[in-house]
Amino acid sequence: MLQKLNDEIKQAMRDKAKLRLQTLRSILNDFKNGGIEKKGAKGLTEEVASPAEYLEEAEMVKIIQSAAKRRRESAEQYIAGHRPELAAKEEEELVILEEFLPAAMSEDELKGIVEAAIAEVGASSMADMGKVMKVVQGKVAGGADGGVISTIVRGMLG
Repeated sequence: MLQKLNDEIKQAMRDKAKLRLQTLRSILNDFKNGGIEKKGAKGLTEEVASPAEYLEEAEMVKIIQSAAKRRRESAEQYIAGHRPELAAKEEEELVILEEFLPAAMSEDELKGIVEAAIAEVGASSMADMGKVMKVVQGKVAGGADGGVISTIVRGMLG
């Protein structure tokens, strides 16, 4: 993913796509910060060209999901504040970020995974929701929004 991101940054520079370049550089910066945090937390000593290389693919996906969530929330706030031009910018950035995310799972796929997780942990009430969520999130690996998963789990346990 890091190589793809770097290639896309180069292409955006060639195309003089200012917003795309800014958004892609923002992701790269988030990756570098995440790599620095991981290196410090894990005490990694190996030398790499960029701190972003310390991250695994799943960690990169989580970083992009977090950035996408921030864009969505900002767009909603701008719309509520009657600033459609700023909301449009956030939505354009969101489209760019979504290019790097895995395809979202369908609700039926998620329900099947949730049912399997409920059986796996032996969940019977809302008190077991945390256990089920942990198993489901491990299986979907960024293929679904946590809020959607939570809604499905609540529906099945409640």
